[in-house]
Amino acid sequence: MGACGQMSPRSAPSRVLRSFCSGQPRHSVAPAVAPKPPISRALPFEAIPRSSPNAWVNLYQFWRTNSFPNFHHIMQKNFQNLGPIYRETLGTYDSVHLLLPRDAAVLFQTEGIFPRRMGINSWIAHRTLRNHKCGVFLLNGEDWRSDRLILNKEVISPVGTRKFLPFLNTVAEDFAESIHRLIRKNARRSLTVDLYHDLFRFTLEASSYALYGQRLGLLDENPNPESQHFIDTVETMLRTTLPLLFLPPGVMRWVNNKLWRDHMEAWDAIFKHADKCIQNIYQEFCLGQPRKYSGIMAELLLQEEMPLDSIKANMTELTAGSVDTTAMPLLFTLFELARNPQVQTALREEVKAAAVSTRELSKVMNDMPLLKGAIKETLRLYPVGITVQRYPMRDVVLQNYCVPAGTLCQVGLYAMGRSPEVFRDPERYDPSRWTGKEDNSFKALAFGFGSRQCIGRRLAEAEMTLFLMHILRNFKIDTVSKADLKTVYGFILMPEKPPLLTFRPID
Repeated sequence: MGACGQMSPRSAPSRVLRSFCSGQPRHSVAPAVAPKPPISRALPFEAIPRSSPNAWVNLYQFWRTNSFPNFHHIMQKNFQNLGPIYRETLGTYDSVHLLLPRDAAVLFQTEGIFPRRMGINSWIAHRTLRNHKCGVFLLNGEDWRSDRLILNKEVISPVGTRKFLPFLNTVAEDFAESIHRLIRKNARRSLTVDLYHDLFRFTLEASSYALYGQRLGLLDENPNPESQHFIDTVETMLRTTLPLLFLPPGVMRWVNNKLWRDHMEAWDAIFKHADKCIQNIYQEFCLGQPRKYSGIMAELLLQEEMPLDSIKANMTELTAGSVDTTAMPLLFTLFELARNPQVQTALREEVKAAAVSTRELSKVMNDMPLLKGAIKETLRLYPVGITVQRYPMRDVVLQNYCVPAGTLCQVGLYAMGRSPEVFRDPERYDPSRWTGKEDNSFKALAFGFGSRQCIGRRLAEAEMTLFLMHILRNFKIDTVSKADLKTVYGFILMPEKPPLLTFRPID
C-alpha cells in the first residue's frame, strides 16, 4: 500500500501458497512459541472456520441490527463457537481472527521491515480530499519508515520520553489539586463525580503540553470552550469511523451522507485545532525564543530532518489520538481500583515508597512495577482497540491452516484478555499477574508490537502512570456499584454508562 493508497482486496490462495503447503521448510519460531505441525500436513486457507460466508449480507446485518457497538462481544462469541481461529468477511474486508498468544507471535514474525496494520479508508479519503499529508498511522512502506525513525527519537525513545515527563507530571499534580478544590467546597469532605469529561480534559491538557509545550487551561474552573469543542469533535470522529470502516471509499458518502459529512467536519475541526497549536509554536520557533525544552514539535523543528507538512500531519494524528485513547483506560482503572480496595491499598503503598520528590521521574516510575501491572491489567480487560492487525509478508501456518501473504490477520485483544485458555481467572482484576515469573509473551498487545507499535505508547503510559500516582497519593477511591461495567465499541472501547466514583482525601 502506498503512502495514502487503498488497502489490497481480499486475498485468495495462490500458487505460492500451494507450494508453501506442499512441504517447503517452515519458518523458525521464537522459543516461547509451541512447535507447529509440519507444513505438509497444514490445511488449506478455505478450511478455516467462517463466521459468515457473504461479506455484504454480513455488513447489511450489522447495519440493520446496529451491531457495531457489540463488535467485541460478537468477536468473543465467534471464538467460543468457532475456535481460536476463524475467518470473517465484512464489506471490503476478509480477515483471519486469532485468539492465542502463540499465534500472535508467529504472525508478528512475518511482518517484515515495513509492517502494515489495517488502513482506515475514511481517514485516508479525508486526507486526499483536503490535500493533507498522512502521518505514520496511515503511511506504509518507505514513507512510513522514514517518518517513524525520526519520530521515535522524540516520542518513544527513553531519552525523548524523559524530556516531556515533567510536563505530564505538572498536569497530573494540577488535576489532583482540582479535585481537592472541589472537595473543599463540599461539607462532607468527599466528592462523588462522573469523571468522564474531566478525564478528557486532563488527557488533552497533558498531551498538548507534551506535544506543543503549551497549556490550554482545561483544568481551570472555566475551561476554554474551544478546547472542549475539540474533545467533542474527536468523539464524533471516532463514532463515525466505525460504520464507514467496511465500505469502499467511493461508496462512503452515498450510503449515509450525514454520517460522511459529520466525519469530514470532525476531521476538519481536528486539523484546525492542531494547526492553531502548530502555528503558535512555529512562530515562537521562528522568532528565536530562548532555547529550552518546549515539547515534541519544537524538537522536531530543531532536528530539521522532517518536512514541515510531515511534522504537521504526525502532530495532528498524535493530538487526535491522545484524548479518548488515554482517558478511557484511566476511567476503567479508577473503577477497578474503586471496586478492588485491596489492590488500591497495595498500589498506594508502592507509590508512597517510590515517590520521592528529589528523584528523577523516570526512576520513580520504574520503581512502581505493580502500578505498571495495573495499567496492563486494565488494558487486558478493556483494550482501547479490540484487535491488533498485521498483513503477513509471507505465507504462514496459523493453527495448522495455511494463510496467504497479504491476508488481513487480526489478534482479538478483548477476547484474548478474557479467555480462560490464556489467563487464569480472567475476570479477576489482578495486576500482580504481570509482575511474577509467569510467561506473558504476546499477552500484552494493547499498544501493538514491534516497530509498528503505537507511536504514542510512551506518552500514554507516562500520562496514565503519573496521573494514577498523584491520585493514589492524595485520595481513596470508592464506588457504590461493584457490578461489572457494560462496554460498547465505538472504534474504541468505552463504558456504556460511566461509573460514579467517590474521592476522599488522605489525611
